[in-house]
Amino acid sequence: MCSNYVPVSRRERLLTFFGVERDRDDAPVDTWPLGLAPFIRLAEEGSGFERVVDDGVFGLLPDFATEIGFGRRTYNARSETVARLPSFRESWARGWRCIIPCEAIYEPSWETGQAVRWAIWQEGFVPFGVAGIYRKWRHPDGRDVFSFAMLTVNADAHPLMRRFHRPEDEKRMVVILDPEDYGNWLTCRVQEASNYLRMWDRPLVAEASPLPPRTPKASSVRTTRPPPPETGSLF
Repeated sequence: MCSNYVPVSRRERLLTFFGVERDRDDAPVDTWPLGLAPFIRLAEEGSGFERVVDDGVFGLLPDFATEIGFGRRTYNARSETVARLPSFRESWARGWRCIIPCEAIYEPSWETGQAVRWAIWQEGFVPFGVAGIYRKWRHPDGRDVFSFAMLTVNADAHPLMRRFHRPEDEKRMVVILDPEDYGNWLTCRVQEASNYLRMWDRPLVAEASPLPPRTPKASSVRTTRPPPPETGSLF
């Protein structure tokens, strides 16, 4: 599970590592549910297999969502249930899959008895692509807004990711894609997509990265964790 990450937002890194061109160059900033961040998808039908990068809301918004705040519960999609839960199943069935480019993700460690945020990244600070689903959502003001969710898998047996979250909780991790699979992930048939939903078996680096203390000057910045996604039958 991942509720906080650093997106790849630099034009040069998006082009070098993901083969997509962005029309602006933003400094990477920590992103939380409901934040806007780049995601990579296939271009519209009729344009071949070209990849494009758009900005989307971190937290998938199904067509029945009445407000953008719905995305606070749908930023992660469990691979075991993505095909059947109402919030996610249309995106999965229609093949609306995406790649979410990340510099690093954050997870809470409880090894000290209290939650401490840790940053996790790939060796050499090479960015990685997380498997996701996306869709368009009609904002009440009439705008079409993209939104997306990260796919997750069980990580009870992962040597690093099993260290995170409360001891009694199931361990989970986002699905990190092999760069060689980026094209196949975006273009394969729905029946084949589950083949890519597996634990990452290459080295990852992690270190404690606590949130800064809240101060009056930073009062507009979210420094507390959002609620976890719901996993009941509604979603």
